[in-house]
Amino acid sequence: MLQRRTVLLAALAGVSARSRYARADEGSPPTATPGGAVRTHGLSMLGEPALPPDFAHFPYANPNAPKGGEVALSAVGTFDSFNPYIIRGTAPADIGRIYDALLIASADEAATTYGHLAEVIEIPEDRMWVAFELRPKARFHDGKPVTAEDVVWTFNTLRELGRPFYRQYYADVESVTAENPRRAVFRFKSNNNRELPQILGEMAILPKHWWQGRDFTQPLTEPPLGSGPYRVGHFEFGRTMTFRRVPDWWAADLPTGRGFNNFDVMRTEYFRDATVALEAFKAGQIDFRQENVAKDWATGYGFPAVQKGLVKREEVRHRLPTGMQGFAMNARRPTFKDPRVRQALAWSYDFEWANKNLFYDSYTRTTSYFSNSDLASGGLPIGDELALLEPFRDTLPPSLFTEEFKLPVTDGSGSNREQLTRALALLKEAGWEVKKRQLVNAAGTPMSFEILLNQPAFERVSLPYVQNLARLGITARVRTVDPAQYQRLMDSFDFDMTVAVFGESESPGNEQVGYWSCDSAGAEGSDNLMGVCSKATDALVDRVINAGSREQLLAATHALDRVLLWSWHIVPHWHLQSLRLAYWDRFARVPQPIRAGLAFETWWIDPKLSAATDAARRRGV
Repeated sequence: MLQRRTVLLAALAGVSARSRYARADEGSPPTATPGGAVRTHGLSMLGEPALPPDFAHFPYANPNAPKGGEVALSAVGTFDSFNPYIIRGTAPADIGRIYDALLIASADEAATTYGHLAEVIEIPEDRMWVAFELRPKARFHDGKPVTAEDVVWTFNTLRELGRPFYRQYYADVESVTAENPRRAVFRFKSNNNRELPQILGEMAILPKHWWQGRDFTQPLTEPPLGSGPYRVGHFEFGRTMTFRRVPDWWAADLPTGRGFNNFDVMRTEYFRDATVALEAFKAGQIDFRQENVAKDWATGYGFPAVQKGLVKREEVRHRLPTGMQGFAMNARRPTFKDPRVRQALAWSYDFEWANKNLFYDSYTRTTSYFSNSDLASGGLPIGDELALLEPFRDTLPPSLFTEEFKLPVTDGSGSNREQLTRALALLKEAGWEVKKRQLVNAAGTPMSFEILLNQPAFERVSLPYVQNLARLGITARVRTVDPAQYQRLMDSFDFDMTVAVFGESESPGNEQVGYWSCDSAGAEGSDNLMGVCSKATDALVDRVINAGSREQLLAATHALDRVLLWSWHIVPHWHLQSLRLAYWDRFARVPQPIRAGLAFETWWIDPKLSAATDAARRRGV
């Protein structure tokens, strides 16, 4: 499943074309055609879809939710284009509101999607193709039907002209054709990549007729045409973005549309600084926010509106993999080529002190690229996992086979002498030594690098780390740039170290090529920020993608995780198993907990709550 860093599967398998890891006694079976193909309403990687073909709506959505009102959100960054599919320009983070996809993911099921634009998904016994049959009433906002030609054009355009990511993500597709105006068929190079139908299903479909005569490779400054629940309203590049609900949206009465998209207007205000965004929320200019700064969550919400109950705060548990976040080192730089240097830099980070003094002990240390899931490695490699690693034993660290991967643990006092001593020993092994209080290599060149950030909030995290590095004689500097410049530097890999996030799902697949393959390491704009490239990672990524069972997937992800960890490409940070939500008391939602923790697109404005809260805001609380 796609989980991009800037930051987002599966397919039917086997003779019965059940989901990739289905059990025979689960769910409602799809229907088989005389030729052996299966026609179904949904796909799942971990069993049959929980909802039957005739389900009325998602259980976490209220089909009778009232429509109306305006909600104000915030984003830190900027935007100067409406085309999110190319390297050039920066698009609004929520431009996807104007588009529909072939399939829609359930927020309460793992790796499960249901037909949206596609009324029927058809997969043959040999799994060498997938067909999507479009709903007859699917329409773009100009009234023209969404056709199979639009599906074909979208796919070919993304793969040929879009970000390098798409060429990697769709590499296993041989061809796509429109068999008739409503049926698009994707043919595969092999039947090994069993998540491919869902990968294709998550693709937003663009209008071929609107793009004719426009250059897809250039930033887009006019609002694009879509088919989704919202269309672009008022906007000012870099400042504000408004989406207006489409009152006659074609999918409003579909099971995948009922109870969703209840706000008439969704407005996002853009801020260059997270602190300013929080102040705007306190002032009542923003209605809803997710808090990702522990200090602000602990100390920043003591303002009168919270004390009077006008602003609500919740920590909502989720059941999602948390991936990896950390200080990512660019191995394309000579300083970071040696894994012993990278390990030394990891040993220099004092998480326990930071968690105690900066984060109010709210975080858990991340020790896996697939954290908070059964995909995470642990202990020593055995069985199938060991068999996958054996061919690369000579190229992997011996410790990978004999030691459990562990990160250093300090007492949190700020005196991490033992860990720094270990780091210095690793640096000495790599050819560095301290002379005149500077760490230098054999040529006498001091170790010096920059930690590049895109928001000031991470300066308080980075600066104590810089101080620890200085104790080793390393000169590290922190530089914060605006989001647009940051994105350009990331796309061209023009950085030393940065904070990166690699999201994961229960069903890792093609996105791993973009994260860790040699091909992506050299592709401008790819997600392989750290320049990961080895025969082991390439082979294990292939094993992840082509796993034929859940057991095979677990063995492959455990092996890949272990290789990445022992390569020390990142200084692991932390993760949180809940979402921190703050909002002005004007909303209602279905009360049941859901797997994703949050499905804001199903919330609605409660007229009575909104009237009272908005009146209090006008009075200045």
